[in-house]
Amino acid sequence: MKAVFFDFVGTLITKKGENVTHQNIVKEVLRRAGREDLDYLKVWEEYEKESSALFKELAGKPYVKIRDVDTDAMRRVAGRYGFEVPEDFWEISIAMHEKYGELFPDAVETLKALKDLGLHVGIITDSDNDYIEAHLKALGIYDLFDSITTSEEAGYYKPHPRPFQLALEKAGVEAGEALYVGDNPAKDCVGAKNVGMVSVLLDPKAEKMELWSNCDFVVSKLGDVIEIVKGLI
Repeated sequence: MKAVFFDFVGTLITKKGENVTHQNIVKEVLRRAGREDLDYLKVWEEYEKESSALFKELAGKPYVKIRDVDTDAMRRVAGRYGFEVPEDFWEISIAMHEKYGELFPDAVETLKALKDLGLHVGIITDSDNDYIEAHLKALGIYDLFDSITTSEEAGYYKPHPRPFQLALEKAGVEAGEALYVGDNPAKDCVGAKNVGMVSVLLDPKAEKMELWSNCDFVVSKLGDVIEIVKGLI
C-alpha cells in the first residue's frame, strides 16, 4: 500500500456542517433578495431537493461546472417564490463553505498518521477547483495533501474511472497499491473498485448496510482507516 485517497463531503467534512453551510447560503440569498419573510429552512429543503436531483443525473457523466448546477437549483426554487438569485451566488456559496465547513473530529489526526507512514495522501472529489482549494485552506488542511484531483480536472464525475485514474497517475502508483475512502457506496466504492483500488466506506451510523457489499471495508470513523492500511502494508 503506497497511497490513500479521500472523498471530501461526508468523508472529511460532516454532512451536518454542510447542511448548516447551505442553510446560511439560503439565508444570505434571501437577505440580498429582500425576502427574509420566507422560511429559510423550507427554501433550503427545496434547494437541497433540486440540487440532489440534478447531481444524481450527472453521476459518471462528463463534467459540468458545479457552480452552474448549484445556481440552476437555486434559480428553480427562486422562480417558485418570485425572487432573484444574486449574480455572485457562487462567491456567496464559497464564502459560506469557508465559514461553516466542519471536519470530522479525527480527520486531521488520521491524515497526519497516514503521512507519517510514508504514504501519498490525496483527495478525489466531485468538485470545482476553486471550491475545494478555498475550502481546504479555510479548514487548515490544504497542505496535508500530496495531490488533489477534482471532477473538473478529470472531466468526469465519479464513478467514471477517469478521476481515479488521474489521481493514481499523479501519485505514481498502481491501482492495487492504493486505497480510497468515501461515504457513497455507489460512486465511491464502485468507482474505486472498478479501477482496481481498495475501497473503504465511511458509514458512522450504519445507514447504508444494504450497499456494504459494494465495498471492501466499512468503518464507522476515519481513524479506523489507519489500522486497515497498516494491515494491508
